[in-house]
Amino acid sequence: MDRLHRISLLLGGTAVKKLQQSTVMVVGCGAVGSFAIEALARSGVGHIVIIDFDSVEESNINRQLFALDSTIGETKVEIAKSRIHDINPRIKVDAINTFFDKNTDININPDFVIDAIDTVESKIAIYKWCFDKNIPFISSMGAARKTDITQIKIAKISKTKVCPLASKIRHAVRDLKMKDFPVVYSEETAAPQPNGGREFGSIITVTGAFGLMLADFVIKKLVS
Repeated sequence: MDRLHRISLLLGGTAVKKLQQSTVMVVGCGAVGSFAIEALARSGVGHIVIIDFDSVEESNINRQLFALDSTIGETKVEIAKSRIHDINPRIKVDAINTFFDKNTDININPDFVIDAIDTVESKIAIYKWCFDKNIPFISSMGAARKTDITQIKIAKISKTKVCPLASKIRHAVRDLKMKDFPVVYSEETAAPQPNGGREFGSIITVTGAFGLMLADFVIKKLVS
């Protein structure tokens, strides 16, 4: 049977064709982005654009799908590209090894964009890029220091609460007079850091759920 047979049974042949003809860009191949990319590839999206500037470190293994003992030191976009083609060699993949900022110029017009990074300035740059090109997008808010997947939700950025990253983004969007847009976020109060410090703890059950919810939102929009 075709590898998309079960999806066709669930969503129908027309929906599968729409996915195969769609282009989705994912910015960030880490804890959240890796799961979004996996879901898009296994759901039959025909063209996936992946953007990240980082390489795999051992500390990524607890939560990032592309992080394995065998991939330490390799660039995340190349690992992602290889994995996507192992899932389905017919998927077109553009792997762009770069840090997305206000100076980024990509000559691609995807049908949808997923923002899965955590740098505020870069997130704003992605939003502006999408707004300028009239491309729909969804953004991930903070998944670190969270443990309860039942409190993960999807809402417009203007309606978010509790999440500190969402608060920063909400204020920036308002100050820049940008349009509202959907985000995945958690209403769970962040767990305290046992040892303090600048690095935040995170677990795959939460980051993976964030990524899968991002992909689910996009898939539903593409086939609607």
